[in-house]
Amino acid sequence: MPREPALERHRMINKKVVDGVLVVLILLDVFYDIVIFFSPETWFHVMHGTPYIDPAGLLRRTAAGWAAFALWQTVALIRWKEHRHWLMLVAGIRWTEIFADWTYVYFAQSITPMGRLGLLAAGPINLISGWFFYRSYFKAGPPDSDRT
Repeated sequence: MPREPALERHRMINKKVVDGVLVVLILLDVFYDIVIFFSPETWFHVMHGTPYIDPAGLLRRTAAGWAAFALWQTVALIRWKEHRHWLMLVAGIRWTEIFADWTYVYFAQSITPMGRLGLLAAGPINLISGWFFYRSYFKAGPPDSDRT
């Protein structure tokens, strides 16, 4: 049964928007990595207003996680038009961080207003971006019922 044009337009994906969101997220994660790996003191100053003290190396461990995000989002940027499952991978990656930053705010002994604002915004941003890529996965191809 043919679909109505309005339904088809609703299902269409804007590839430039998907690419743009991926690029923004990649740049953000790379920015975090550069700051943390090369100047962890800056991160602590901006986020906590305290000197850099991290004997367990947890800040750089977190940055390594963001480096992995940047890597897989870059792969998705290159591959998703041919293999839409990369969009679902990015959705999952973003969703893994939904609660992490709020936990960070709750347990941090010292946090600046800018740090609090950024960390509190991160959860909803990750939730929304994950939902965006989840929906984009379905818009990028035919629904499962149309496959043969």
